[in-house]
Amino acid sequence: MTRAARSLWFTSDGKSEIRNGRIPDPGPGEVRVRTLYSGISRGTEALVLRGGVPENQHSAMRAPFQEGDFPWPVKYGYLNVGVVEDGPPDLRGRTVFCLHPHQTEYVVPAEAVTPVPEPVPPQRAVLAGTVETAVNAVWDAAPLIGDRIAVVGGGMVGCAVAGVLAGFPGARIQLVDADPARADVADALGVDFALPEDALAGCDLVVHASATEAGLTRSLKLLAPEGRVVELSWYGDRRVSVPLGEFFHSRRLTVRSSQVGTVGRPDRTYAERMALALDLLADPVFDALITGESRFDELPDVVPRLASGELPALCHRIDYRAEHAAGSA
Repeated sequence: MTRAARSLWFTSDGKSEIRNGRIPDPGPGEVRVRTLYSGISRGTEALVLRGGVPENQHSAMRAPFQEGDFPWPVKYGYLNVGVVEDGPPDLRGRTVFCLHPHQTEYVVPAEAVTPVPEPVPPQRAVLAGTVETAVNAVWDAAPLIGDRIAVVGGGMVGCAVAGVLAGFPGARIQLVDADPARADVADALGVDFALPEDALAGCDLVVHASATEAGLTRSLKLLAPEGRVVELSWYGDRRVSVPLGEFFHSRRLTVRSSQVGTVGRPDRTYAERMALALDLLADPVFDALITGESRFDELPDVVPRLASGELPALCHRIDYRAEHAAGSA
């Protein structure tokens, strides 16, 4: 037996479409999930949309339940919240998060879904994958009490990092972005805000997430001697130039990468990291990261507008309720 399902596919540079497909009934140890909401990870999905994943990173950049191969056509995405319609009794009827592309229904192994805690509304749970990335970045950064910290780049990931760091004991936390509108998000998260030219220097730690050459350069300039930049940006096939002369050696600065594909603590598992991210989302301050919403059938129009910046957003949420209502009519 199979069931109808609809999903978003990236088909060429700047183009996407919704395709009809079929999914099987779940087998032993599998669940069938009806999607409630998905979220668009703007930076990564824009890169995939333009075909910017380098060939030598095709394997590393595969989403867990991706179909197709880079550059196109490819079904891509990893922020999905739904309800388990069929599967093991302990999961049936539960709201779960899954690293699954934009699709109305899907079947995956039961261990691929994480139950959403009761205090976390499903509308906010779409941020779990992004907050998981932020948790991993903070583990990699290993801040100390009293550190002077800047988060450069107020996009979806940067704001999530600032939200996780907010309230860190004795620390000075500043979100830095070229868009003054990000000041409102910083205020909602409980951290300070500055434009790049006004950012406080003398930082022990800078988390960089702007995915721009200028942002990385500014991050280095903000560091105190012995300071470190944790690089979260994904540049794809773009080359960047940074000032590794000048003050880089004299200040003994460090640049290190952080990537969610590896758990930043050897004593934690992927499942534990995801569960922690969902627990953190009980805090309603993270609602500030959701800046727009569209219906599932609007995705082919919405994704390129987000990628081009015509539609500004941090996390743009996709609502599937109208799709399911039409399907049951």
